[in-house]
Amino acid sequence: MLKKLILVVLCLTLTSCGYNSIQGLDEDVKAAWSEVENQYTRRADLIPNLVTVVKGYASHEKDTLEGVIKARAEATQTKLSVGDLSNAEAFSKFQQAQGGLTQALSKLMVVVERYPDLKANTNFRDLQSQLEGTENRIAVARRRYIGAVAEYNKKVRFFPTNLTAKYLLGVQVRETFKADEGKSEVPKVEF
Repeated sequence: MLKKLILVVLCLTLTSCGYNSIQGLDEDVKAAWSEVENQYTRRADLIPNLVTVVKGYASHEKDTLEGVIKARAEATQTKLSVGDLSNAEAFSKFQQAQGGLTQALSKLMVVVERYPDLKANTNFRDLQSQLEGTENRIAVARRRYIGAVAEYNKKVRFFPTNLTAKYLLGVQVRETFKADEGKSEVPKVEF
């Protein structure tokens, strides 16, 4: 106990104990995560409209449409709270659910290529454009989150702020996205 007290006093007397900067970076990570969640929610909200429009043109593509609906349901049910951003298993589960939805949407776009009338439909084109914009926003939000986590993790791991992080605040490094989303199966286009 005395060692901890001495360590805390020593950390507080250091000019760069990092308490405030760790707190600030933690808030940056939380804000960046909120934006990631916001964009994933936007994508999930667009999908039912997209599926409805495609259903009218390609009703016999039932398996693909059901796959999209199932992937959307799984992605929206898999939540990751700010408190779980240091939990590698929970983060991986969230990323897998979102990756499954990305794959299902890719398959849906391949199906769409077979229906020229569908591609000409104004509603579909608008929804596809919104979905493409949302995918870009997701990429930007993820990139910002990765940057915020990198800054936070550096502060938590570098000396002497790591002493403040570990002994005074009890915080850990945060998880970040990995580049494995959608890698398992590439949709095949057949002519």
